[in-house]
Amino acid sequence: MNETMICAVGNVATQPMYRDPGTGMSARFRLAVTARYWDREKNAWTDGHTNFFTVWANRQLAANTMASLNVGDPVVVQGRLKVRTDSRDGNTRAWADIDAVAIGHDLARGTSAFRRTGRPEPAAPTTPPAQPEPNWETPVGTSVTGDDTAPPVESPADASAEAENAKQRREPVAVT
Repeated sequence: MNETMICAVGNVATQPMYRDPGTGMSARFRLAVTARYWDREKNAWTDGHTNFFTVWANRQLAANTMASLNVGDPVVVQGRLKVRTDSRDGNTRAWADIDAVAIGHDLARGTSAFRRTGRPEPAAPTTPPAQPEPNWETPVGTSVTGDDTAPPVESPADASAEAENAKQRREPVAVT
């Protein structure tokens, strides 16, 4: 719950790699995020430092990542930041990973055509619903139970009394 969520805007730096271990499918790629700033001396935009992140996508996001992304594509990635460190031979190395929640093309830098993926059909309910759907279009002067003997409401006093009774019975009221 106390996770560091980030949104990174950059370019796909490596071709996404797919794997399907026993725990479920996943995909990963490297994301290059370069800071840009306005250089007043040159009177132009200048590239700053580039940060590289390993982006991990799981389940359906992994399949969609493999079908949609290529090297150089401008993307927006939202996910959980995870920093790993390793100390070997006196050298300490650090890696920054993003466990992606959402990945999409950066539409500020180009266009994209969205195609919805197929979803498995939901399972049919095994038990019928407890109550049928109410008929909200009950004609005036007809009760919900189908009894056509209910008289139409005529006076404002009768209308408020009928509305109160219907509220207690949780029935819709037809007001003329």
